[in-house]
Formats: sequence, C-alpha cells, structure tokens
Amino acid sequence: MHGAIAFQGELGAFSEEAVRRALGPDVEPLPRRTLRDVCDAILDGEAELGVLPIENSRAGTIPETYDLLLELDLAVRGEVAVRVEQCLLAPPGRSLRQVRRVYSHPQALSQCEAFLRQLGAEAVAVYDTAGSARALSSGDEAGAAAIASARAAELYGLTILARGIQEDPQNTTRFFIVGRPGPAIPSGGGPQHTLLALALAADDAPGALFWSLGSLAFWRVNLLKIESRPSRTRQWHYHFYLELAAGREESNCLHALAELEARSAMVRVLGSYPAAVLPPGD
Repeated sequence: MHGAIAFQGELGAFSEEAVRRALGPDVEPLPRRTLRDVCDAILDGEAELGVLPIENSRAGTIPETYDLLLELDLAVRGEVAVRVEQCLLAPPGRSLRQVRRVYSHPQALSQCEAFLRQLGAEAVAVYDTAGSARALSSGDEAGAAAIASARAAELYGLTILARGIQEDPQNTTRFFIVGRPGPAIPSGGGPQHTLLALALAADDAPGALFWSLGSLAFWRVNLLKIESRPSRTRQWHYHFYLELAAGREESNCLHALAELEARSAMVRVLGSYPAAVLPPGD
C-alpha cells in the first residue's frame, strides 16, 4: 500500500487518472499546483511518490519534467500511459454556439487546435485542465467554456458540449512515477527502459555527440529517444536526455554506460523502470 501520491492539477486532471491507473484505485491522490510542487511534496515527506507528465503523443515533450529530474534528488521508478479524451465543458444551459472563450492547459489547447479554430473561440491558457473546469463551475463569465476530462465535468457539475475534440483519436500522455531513489514500481508492464542525462566532454568539437553515443551502438543498446535542454550553468551549452531500451543492470547496458561515462563530462542515470503499455482496448 502506497502513501499519498502527488500530481499536478486539481481532482479530475488526467494526472490523477495516471495516479490511479499506475497505483490502484485506493491510493490517496495529493493535488499540487505545479510540477515543482509535486517534487517538493516528495522531498518534504508529504507524498511517497509523484506523477509527472513527460510526453504527449501529439504535443510532444514536457521539458520542465526533464529539468526537475536533473536538478533534484529524485528518480524515475515507473511509467504509465493514459489515453486522453478531451471534452468541451460548460455550465448547464450553455450551448456550443454561445462559446466565445475556452480555458485549459496549453498542452490541451494544442491537442484541440483544429476544433477551437473551427469553433472560432479564443483559447486561454491556464495551469491545469481540471483547474479550468473547477474555475468555470464557480464563475459566471458569459461565453466561457473549458477543455478537460469527462470526470472533471462530473466532479464540478458541468455539461459536456463535445467529446473527443482532440485532433488525434489515439492521443496519449506518458507519465513518470517519481520518488526518492528506490526499487522500480511494476506499473508499466512493458520491457525495461533506462533514462539518463548526459553532458558532453567537449560539446563544441565536431562529432562530439556522435562519438559519445557510439558506445550505445557498439554494445547494441537501442536509443529510443534523445532530447536536448539548455545547461543551467553554461550559456549556449546543452544537456542531453537519453531513453534506452534496456534495464540499467543488463550487461550490455552496463558496458555501454561505462564507456559513455569515460567519454562524457557527466552521465547521470535518472531511473530504470518498466515501460508503459496501454491496456488492450484502451
């Protein structure tokens, strides 16, 4: 049985669904306003674990999650994927043609861009999908609506004007389960993945990244994903985040990491965890 699990947003957010999907329906979700607040809840002992979104299949990466993992003493211990069905919500009695302004998280607005363009409504970014629904339920702004989950509509007494308004019907968000360093949480059900951060030894030299990553190819470790983020200490220099299709303790991964460390200024393993797999029929 897990303790409190922190997530960003209000009850009814897709991050809350990720909490329940990964750790069961009986966990205690702990809403927090920002991703950093989620991490602070773990470090302060208010939560045992937290859930951080890392990537949406349409809108792409959430860079802040990478930055927080490198900055703080936290590790990725699991992963879960949630199919995201966005809904247009409004107070009871409001019709679709009355909607003039739509509030939601920037990622949700991006996922529903075509629908909003056709609707002719102004998109207004706020910190959370469910938070936009909660604010809408307690306000009286004429012509206002929100994009959030069907669960948020139920929680906050709103009407669903349209379902499935995201452009991609397979719209999916991956979430990392993070906590203090510890054993992996068997939440994903897929093969082992490893996430690491890398700083090149000479990142202004031609081929520096190529030569560093060559050890992965030599030891036949599949590089699934690479992201670059600005260094916090050197202007116009970058850290790279690598997601590998191997567990940290697998022999080929151990050899590759040893070579990578010898060729790089910094290598930090941020977690090794079972990859997320969507359930059949989801």
